[in-house]
Amino acid sequence: MDLQDQLKNLFPDHEPEESPEEEPQDDLWLQDDPLICKYEKRKGKPITIIEGYTGADDDFKKLAKEIKTTLGVGGSFKNEKIIIQGDYRPQIMEMLQDKGFQVKRVGG
Repeated sequence: MDLQDQLKNLFPDHEPEESPEEEPQDDLWLQDDPLICKYEKRKGKPITIIEGYTGADDDFKKLAKEIKTTLGVGGSFKNEKIIIQGDYRPQIMEMLQDKGFQVKRVGG
């Protein structure tokens, strides 16, 4: 017996209201200038840097978190740049283009 059945037994006259389920929206600000996705090596290890976002920092942090969780890699957000550990330029560029961003590949 699940929770809905138990509630119906306790309150037989109650009719639950149907609330419309809202889909989570990505309210990221899309800009005219392309984001720059570049590759560097720091201390011998490859990193991918995304910069050039002119919107709010909170939106850019959300984007950084989404990229890191989707790829399953580490990274950080510093000085208005997203730094991802490893060379994931093709995946990141595809992900950003699917969201509606223009992306420019720089380096290598």
